[in-house]
Amino acid sequence: MRIAVDAMGGDNAPLEVVKGCMGALQREKKLELIVVGKKESIRDILGGYDTSRITIQNATEVIGGDEPPVEAIKKKKDSSMVVGMQKVKGGQADAFISAGNTGALLAGALLKIGRIKGIDRPALAPILPTEKGGAMLIDAGANAECKPSNLLQFGMMGSAYMKGVMGIENPRVALINIGTEEGKGNVLTKETYRLLEESGLKFIGNIEARGIPEGAADVLVCDGFVGNVILKLTEGLAMSLFAQLKKEFTQNTASKLAASVLRPGLRRFRGRLDYNQYGGAPLLGIAGGCIKAHGSSDALAIENAIMQAVRFIDNKVEQSITEHIKVGGK
Repeated sequence: MRIAVDAMGGDNAPLEVVKGCMGALQREKKLELIVVGKKESIRDILGGYDTSRITIQNATEVIGGDEPPVEAIKKKKDSSMVVGMQKVKGGQADAFISAGNTGALLAGALLKIGRIKGIDRPALAPILPTEKGGAMLIDAGANAECKPSNLLQFGMMGSAYMKGVMGIENPRVALINIGTEEGKGNVLTKETYRLLEESGLKFIGNIEARGIPEGAADVLVCDGFVGNVILKLTEGLAMSLFAQLKKEFTQNTASKLAASVLRPGLRRFRGRLDYNQYGGAPLLGIAGGCIKAHGSSDALAIENAIMQAVRFIDNKVEQSITEHIKVGGK
């Protein structure tokens, strides 16, 4: 199994990315990595590490976080992102991981790797923390405008991923809506409801946004506009919550003593909300594993993103998605 990793993508590249690669190699003995980026910088970080299962692929350019996605992919042909995706397209790698420019990754995956046959639109699908574990939000921003058939495919892809990678035998699929009743919503959600109901998936109906943290469903289907709003709100609420808790627990001596008693529980709570534990968001529908790690990923997040890709490959999720589409149609 060989996975290509963009060493130059993200706020903490290349140091944290390379460290994350080494962590993943220690956890998975059958894994080989192609670390893509500026060769000298990568070599300096590797130092005394065992590099027997690492191939350094030199790439002289880096796509910045604020560059226009399509233009950057077309112009920077020797960027770490483009070179890494070409490894997947050429069959030298089974998956690609990057913490770099999200828009460029989406554009590059379509232009350089291509879609799974039968998939109309790939979808960005992060895992959101819930009271019962994690739930996939699909789509979280790749497609601002969608047709009912797109949302049906999102449900199929999400179900295949949650079964193969997250180990949920029969994932519960729900449609994000403004109410739980069948007749709620706009034209898009009403028609999507009908398609999901006839899909053969374990469709449990509509779900309101407040039901998401409860873990009422395993796959949360919506268009990319709605999904991105939910994702950003969730991230903002988590950061605000921890900032307020920190403020309260450092007010005075009594609150500091209380914090010391509650610290183990607070750490566990923070861990359940930490994106580092999930690694990244898969871009489903691409002909090859493609995972977008968070821009501020540290070594642990990169390591977990790689392990996420390992499970994706081991459980043949791409093939499973293809079968779902063949059976379910368009």
